[in-house]
Amino acid sequence: MNKRGVLSEILKSYTMIGVLVIVVWFFTWRTGGNMLLPQNVSNLIAQNAYVFILAVGMLLCILTGGNIDLSVGSVVAFIGAIGGVLLVQRQVPVPLAILAMLGVGILVGVWQGFWIAYVRIPPFIVTLAGMLVFRGLTNVVLGGMSISGMPSGFNVLFNSFVPDIVYGGVEIAPFGNINLTSFLVGIVVVVLYVIVSLRGRVIRSKKGYQLDNAIGYWVKLVMISAVVMAFAIRLSQHRGIPAYLIWVAAIVMIYWYITSKTTIGRHFYAVGGNEKAAELSGIKTNRVYFIAYVNVSFLAGVAALVTIARLDSAIPTAGMQFELDAIASCFIGGASAYGGIGTVPRVILGALLMGVINMGMFIMGVDSNWQRVVSGMVLLLAVIFDVLSKKKG
Repeated sequence: MNKRGVLSEILKSYTMIGVLVIVVWFFTWRTGGNMLLPQNVSNLIAQNAYVFILAVGMLLCILTGGNIDLSVGSVVAFIGAIGGVLLVQRQVPVPLAILAMLGVGILVGVWQGFWIAYVRIPPFIVTLAGMLVFRGLTNVVLGGMSISGMPSGFNVLFNSFVPDIVYGGVEIAPFGNINLTSFLVGIVVVVLYVIVSLRGRVIRSKKGYQLDNAIGYWVKLVMISAVVMAFAIRLSQHRGIPAYLIWVAAIVMIYWYITSKTTIGRHFYAVGGNEKAAELSGIKTNRVYFIAYVNVSFLAGVAALVTIARLDSAIPTAGMQFELDAIASCFIGGASAYGGIGTVPRVILGALLMGVINMGMFIMGVDSNWQRVVSGMVLLLAVIFDVLSKKKG
């Protein structure tokens, strides 16, 4: 492959990473460096934790054929309302309350998944009805009022920071006084990522599989490692690793493994690629749809835990437009509007890109109406790019 071909392949494969780096640089420049202040980097995770979680669940729905779940925002509010009642008013032990909230999420998914998968009512109709139903039930549960003052044990799990192994941090030039735990975790993550990536490449080479271009592979390895380490350093300069990040990282790793390494994960892609062919090959397509919608509602339960912890309250208006944020993150992250294409890491990159754009415009003082305009245009351009790419293919 000539140099031009190599460059074209690199740009095609790692466009999202490059766009994210450019956007971060732009807002860092326009905000006089405020965009990358340690506190703002930490806030970026806190403010977008629910997007990361819901986007992973939404991806499974989109993979089945471009289907979406319009009810997740209302489900988050409904489960959060139940959590507020259990934790604050009923004073139910934290572990039981958490299990109850996640159980409600699963039941909601079973309810909606049944109508979608086995009765074959269009997902748009079922989840639109769910959006109205669960928003109304949220107000019924809360009586139109807010419930605040979550127990300390609950906040420790979802709205705290990992304690440092050295009280007060340590002084490391040129970073100043830092949280040593966060710094060391960043190093460990980078080392593990490099080892796993190199090992996977060696295994694929031995099996005779086609490998990514060597230059593109090393560029990706260096870029991702640098971004992870820079991120860890910024967190270490604030208060360390937030609990939100641990939950998000766990969900991303679990669902990345499911979608890329398991049989049921491959079934999602098969159904989205060609449902009839998948069914003829023995895949139980109804079950795939059912699992997708149970999963997204279960993750809505997790997002509800994160949301009420961050707000320290359950409110009737919680979850507004959460479904739109999740859908936008998926499409911006490269998920196909037709289904069958998309990965968890790219969806997370899409959510991170939207978070950076929103935070950057907020710091710059851009009017909220123009923020919506920019977000809408970014989403439209991402889908246009997807459609044109498929026509060209």
